[in-house]
Formats: sequence, structure tokens, C-alpha cells
Amino acid sequence: MLQPRLKTLFFVCRNVSTTLKDAKTIALLDKVIRVDHAGEFGADRIYAGQYAVLGKSAVGPLIKEMWEEEKEHRAKFEQLMADNRVRPTALLPLWNIAGFALGAATALMGKEAAMACTVAVEDVIGDHYNSQIREIVEDDPEKHKDLLETVKKFRDEELHHHDIGLEHDAEKAPFYNVLSQAIKIGCKGAIWVSERI
Repeated sequence: MLQPRLKTLFFVCRNVSTTLKDAKTIALLDKVIRVDHAGEFGADRIYAGQYAVLGKSAVGPLIKEMWEEEKEHRAKFEQLMADNRVRPTALLPLWNIAGFALGAATALMGKEAAMACTVAVEDVIGDHYNSQIREIVEDDPEKHKDLLETVKKFRDEELHHHDIGLEHDAEKAPFYNVLSQAIKIGCKGAIWVSERI
């Protein structure tokens, strides 16, 4: 009589454990896809602002090239949102305005400040993607193989943008350290909020 009850208890505990694991995985995917979509949306708007100001300058084609990659990133995360039924952050209207304003404002300060903005943003995003890669691997690298490859690829492209910014005189921007730190703090705040709202 006791043995069937133990089997039933084991079965129930095992199912609860599996259900908790599934819930944890779903929460991780929701967070990763939502915040990465918000970030790529923001990056798209930053480059749009930079291009609106510097599009006809010598760095215009370079900004356009990086912007096109950000549009591809954004489209991929929009697809992942639909495929996984993930809601976007409620703050997209704010990121739309803030991203464009940041891009345009730094571009108005000159190409060096625009590149400093790129370096600061991409530095934070590179670290953010590295953290996500660790979280995804800890959950189940095989189950999330496609997402893991996407995040790794985008991280590498973002770090390439970072390096391009440095190659194009980002560190010569007026008040580079102050500008860079302010942008990094803003990016980290945007990531934190977008993961939750």
C-alpha cells in the first residue's frame, strides 16, 4: 500500500520539478528576447539619429552600414518575439524617442562624439550579450542552440561596431570619458528596465 503512494509522490514531485524548469526556461527566453529586441530597436533609432545629422558627411556610409546591421538584428528579434509569443517592452515609444535623440545629439557634437556614442553603447551591449550567453548555456545550450548562435553572432557584430568607433576617433570626442560614462549608465538602466517592463 505504501509503495504505490511513494510512486505517485515521486511522479508528482518529478512533474512539479519539470514544470518549474519549464517555467524558468520560458521566463529566461521572454527576458532575453524582450530586452534584446528593445536594445536592437534602440540601436536602430540611435543610428537613424546619427544618419539624419551625418548622412551626407564622410562617415555617412559607415553609419549607414552599421545601421543596416542593426536593422537585421531588430528584424531577427521581431521574428523571435512572434515565434515565441514574447511581448515587447512597454517602453518602445520611449526608446524610439530617446534613441533617436541620443544619436542626433551626439552627431550634432561631431563625428567623434557620434563614434563615442557607438563605442559606449556597444561596450555595454557586448557585456550584456556575454551575460546572456552564460545564462542560456546554464539553462540548456542544446535546447537553445539557435538563440545561442544568434546572440553570439550579434555580440560579435556589436563588438565590431565598437572597434569601428574607436578606429574613427571616438576617444577624441569632447569630454569623451564623461560622455561615455553617461551613455553607459543610460544603456545599463534601459537594459534593466526593459528586462522587467
